Amino acid sequence: MDVLSDVLRTIRLEGALFLNGDMHAPWCFKVPRGADIAQLLKPGAQRLAICHLVLQGECWAQVDGGEPIHVYAGEVIAVPHGDSHVLGSGLHHAAVDVEHVVSPRAPELERIRYGGDGDRTVLVCSWFAYEGDAPNPLMANIPRLFTTSLRSRPAGPWIEQSVNFVLGDAASRTPGSEMVAAKVAEVLFAEVLRGYIESMPANSPGWLAGLRDPHVGRCLALMHGEPARNWTVDALAQETHISRSVLADRFAELVGAPPMHYLTRWRMILAAGMLRKDQGNLARIAEGVGYESEAAFNRAFKREYGLSPGAWRQNGARVSMPDETP
Repeated sequence: MDVLSDVLRTIRLEGALFLNGDMHAPWCFKVPRGADIAQLLKPGAQRLAICHLVLQGECWAQVDGGEPIHVYAGEVIAVPHGDSHVLGSGLHHAAVDVEHVVSPRAPELERIRYGGDGDRTVLVCSWFAYEGDAPNPLMANIPRLFTTSLRSRPAGPWIEQSVNFVLGDAASRTPGSEMVAAKVAEVLFAEVLRGYIESMPANSPGWLAGLRDPHVGRCLALMHGEPARNWTVDALAQETHISRSVLADRFAELVGAPPMHYLTRWRMILAAGMLRKDQGNLARIAEGVGYESEAAFNRAFKREYGLSPGAWRQNGARVSMPDETP
């Protein structure tokens, strides 16, 4: 089981490109919070992440209250939690709102020239909507702002060529170009996440570090591969070929929760997704996430979300919840 792909599926990631910018110094613009522009870019979206790919030149980026970072051609700036942030040839310039550069309501993928007469930066911006009505271990474990060197990634040249292709394809308004651009944007975001995970220091704690650990990663893959199975720590330890105590300690150290606690919370995330999609009655959903009785499932779900499954299906799925590690 590919755990990262499994988690990405639960948030139903959907992306698109929204700016193809030919920027000339001096330039500086501010992107508002994802929550403020989500309804403009993707009506109905709960959460919005932003990525900026620097195709040529260089620029600076900074989230509100964070440290500025210098970014060069071939790098991607990721703002996964939708924080308000500033991009520019220099951050000492007065930042204009992004709608002065491009209209988020009707994005044009034809290249837009903006700024002065100085050094050139070619910037492609994309947004990614994801569901936030249940905690998610991936989004809870990545920072407000980070960069990935796309050109150092094995898939980097292919993705960059694909981005350039869809920009030209969209500008010519070829039928289906919007769908192709959306898929390339989603691949870009996934590769940015993979690059971040692989670049993490070896001693980093957290769920992402657990993915890289051979034993904890195997344990996570087992639970994600068969979430309804009657797992015990002993059974997981046997499958991962280490002792029960070592697995329990290592898992809790990296992931921040004991294995069985993590499994329960992951089951509830899966159940929330099924309830959101209205997939079957409660008894079938309970069985699908490893509960023999509907009553036991109801108790576990209410402990997790503060609502019964039926009430959550009716009301709670419309309430955005904070990202949190299972």
